[in-house]
Amino acid sequence: MKGIRNGKIILPDGIVEGKVLVFDQTVRGLYSEEEAKTLCDEIYDADGKYVSPGFVDVHIHAYFGKDISNGIEGDVRTISHAILRNGVTSYCPTTMTVSMAEIGQALDVCRALKGESRTWDGAEILGVHAEGPFINKAKKGAQNEAHILPPDASFVLKNQDILSLITIAPEVDGMEEFCKTVKAETDVVLSVGHTCANYDQTKAAIEWGVTHSTHTFNAMVGLLHRDPGTVGAVLSSDKVYCELIADTFHVHPGLYQMLYNLKKDRLVVITDCISAAGMPEGEYSSGGLQFTVKGIECRLPDGTIAGSVLRMNNAVKNILANTDIPLYEVINLLSRNPAASVGATSKGTLETGKDADILLLDGSYEVVSAFRMGEKKF
Repeated sequence: MKGIRNGKIILPDGIVEGKVLVFDQTVRGLYSEEEAKTLCDEIYDADGKYVSPGFVDVHIHAYFGKDISNGIEGDVRTISHAILRNGVTSYCPTTMTVSMAEIGQALDVCRALKGESRTWDGAEILGVHAEGPFINKAKKGAQNEAHILPPDASFVLKNQDILSLITIAPEVDGMEEFCKTVKAETDVVLSVGHTCANYDQTKAAIEWGVTHSTHTFNAMVGLLHRDPGTVGAVLSSDKVYCELIADTFHVHPGLYQMLYNLKKDRLVVITDCISAAGMPEGEYSSGGLQFTVKGIECRLPDGTIAGSVLRMNNAVKNILANTDIPLYEVINLLSRNPAASVGATSKGTLETGKDADILLLDGSYEVVSAFRMGEKKF
């Protein structure tokens, strides 16, 4: 077994010092220095750094110029390895609304790599998040309208082995039957997004089985005092996990504290990264659409926002800078909560029995080291 000593160990309910985190493939617990010496073959000195659970990103399309929707094995490997350096130890590769043939190819590639990803030198594939194609054209955002389709539950049923999450628009004709079928026959999580659903339609969808909200506030009906909209419905439901792109651009940072106060353990930080993430400013393409990156902003030629270039560890900095949320709770937003939102019960915390996906973070929340299943990978 291994141990990490002299660190600030981030647990779901606080930060512990003066203990050694002991692990093999899973977390074995916290022990005194003397106990750890008898248990461990190797002990790392954290030198006062934070010892954090690995981050879980349930919504990321691309990175380093590579894209999940390309359906290329090398792209998935590159993305998985690159995001580990940002602290992401497990993730849901996310497809865009491209053709069904392209989505199918991307699913097949992720299906073939999922087992290997359990131990490779990169972030583990939990399952795919399909963002579309069963969404509303009026709220397509940076999704390709040409490939938006009516709901078809058979797509989910035949791919339930690799799908973790699917984004849908509940107001679209046929969606009630779709949601009820998916909920009854699979464990795939239903997420509301790219939608014109009003408050009542969204509340109905929650009764059909929707438990997730895709990049909350973005590409959905906003909150007004006489029309609470999609946003009002998901924020007021204790059944719904709400995604937040915490890059200070997609959602004003003045709302971060309010979102946390409302959602607590149902708030999920995501990156929604596209292919320009990790790359210089300039012009890129994603899902067949062209976009320009300048600073933290990604936009289509008409000005529409087109995903993000957010590094997951920078989300920690952005939330801490704009709220009074304690660090351990911020880490929960990037680890425990997203893992729980997709049923990844072995991920997300440093509690005994969980997978030993562990980060060492310095005082600026940069990733110094990353362990996957107990093995140091970065």
